[in-house]
Amino acid sequence: MGFGGISMPQLLIVLMILVVLFGTRRLGSIGEDLGGAVKGFRKAMKEEGEDKEKLDSKAQ
Repeated sequence: MGFGGISMPQLLIVLMILVVLFGTRRLGSIGEDLGGAVKGFRKAMKEEGEDKEKLDSKAQ
């Protein structure tokens, strides 16, 4: 059994369909954009946590 009840052959078929529809360049750029978005989100969450810690330390 694979990811969420989807087997490996089914995942490969879906991947092949995506490559045919979008092409490898477009999928690469989508992956790059998604990775950048996740990186930015993590950075924002880290900065927010640091700001919250500073406020907590000043309050005490």
